[in-house]
Amino acid sequence: MSQMSTQPSRRSRLPWPRLALLAYVTATVLFGQSAGVDEDYAVYTDPPRLILTKARLRLLQRERERKSMRWEQFDALVAGGAAMPEPGFSWALYYRVAGDATVGKKAVDWALSDQSKPEQDLRQLALVFDWCGPLLTPPQSERLAAKIRRGITAPAIPFSGKPAQVLAAVAIADTLPDHGASVLKAVVEGWRKNVANKLEAGQPAVSREQAYVLFEMLHALRDNLKLDLRDDAPRYFKTLPTYHLVSHYPLTFAGPENEFRVPVYIRDGQPDLTDAAMSRAAELAMVAYDTNEAENQFLQGWLMQDRFLLRGPFGVPYEFLWANPYQPGLSYFHAPLLFHDALTGNLFARTTWDEDADWVGYFDGHLQVVRDGKIQSLRLGGSTPPVRIGEAVILTAPDRDTPKFKADNETIFVIGLAPNATYDVEIDDQELSEAESDNGGTMVLTLPEGIEAGVRMKRRP
Repeated sequence: MSQMSTQPSRRSRLPWPRLALLAYVTATVLFGQSAGVDEDYAVYTDPPRLILTKARLRLLQRERERKSMRWEQFDALVAGGAAMPEPGFSWALYYRVAGDATVGKKAVDWALSDQSKPEQDLRQLALVFDWCGPLLTPPQSERLAAKIRRGITAPAIPFSGKPAQVLAAVAIADTLPDHGASVLKAVVEGWRKNVANKLEAGQPAVSREQAYVLFEMLHALRDNLKLDLRDDAPRYFKTLPTYHLVSHYPLTFAGPENEFRVPVYIRDGQPDLTDAAMSRAAELAMVAYDTNEAENQFLQGWLMQDRFLLRGPFGVPYEFLWANPYQPGLSYFHAPLLFHDALTGNLFARTTWDEDADWVGYFDGHLQVVRDGKIQSLRLGGSTPPVRIGEAVILTAPDRDTPKFKADNETIFVIGLAPNATYDVEIDDQELSEAESDNGGTMVLTLPEGIEAGVRMKRRP
């Protein structure tokens, strides 16, 4: 009969703390494999979870103590009883910074009333739930969470509604069985499958008007899940700050409360000042997301001019929330005067950064020129003469020989071509060459300095 050894095995000689650690790591790996990735999307952070990080809230409260111009304007409107176009957002922000329960309860009452609709106001409802949590009674919290859940589960919505779903799921995560994991996972996977890949390919998956809600979503996911969606479309986000900077007309527009820089638009009539305000808000949120990004330094310099500070009831909450006048920036007068995005074919050029500059923009298949303070839309086609702005010459896709023009070491852009197509290019007194258009149907050519030449192009079959 064999005898049992009384000597401990080598495995049992491990100290108990190390055994416990080994067991924990093993269990964690096995559990992670069986549970899937949903655990990565569950939200357990402390409120406030949306935008108002500790650092940002501390900055805003100091702005109130210092009576900065942004706080004074925001305070004057809210305390003076001005009608706020986004009452939930405005009053909840004011309460969280100033601690004024009266204003906070106004935000709560609005959120619980029939004035707010889950489908239309989901973003504001989420902000009220998150920022005004200390004021909510248990029954009010349950009612508001139920209202937000109805908004989250609304019928399928386009990308423009996805950021509101993210904010809503993060805000009420504690009331959801999976702490918001299923909602957030679906949005992130949809972003990667249907949006990010298109952005990287130069396709218009996110409009310029959707930039603000995009960055609200980016902030919410990074602050709560340590997830940076820019990693899925790095080339798009690399050029986005510069694109926002150059895609404004040199002309400014005097609004009732402040001046506006006007982003490009293709409709007739006067600029939409709401679009102009949201363009600025998007840029403020963009800089706040990554203050160290080199491209954001010019954008910060562009934003910190007091005459463009948003002072009206719609814009001032965004201005106060996002602006950081203490963040250093670079003068946008040193930014490039010529911008060409090979991903989209978009092209912008100007003579100077002054407001009386000549400017040309080719975007989303539209060609516009600003000269003598007037915006002109030009038709694409060989009948349109070359447009010379600063160091760029823009030719529209020729269906015949283009008029001759003298080159002086400029860069020549041919726009309106078939995307990603190969062309035979013949320039006077030059050998026949081959060139390709980019994703947006734009081709870049160079001519020898000081010659006068015409260009002929023929697409290869």
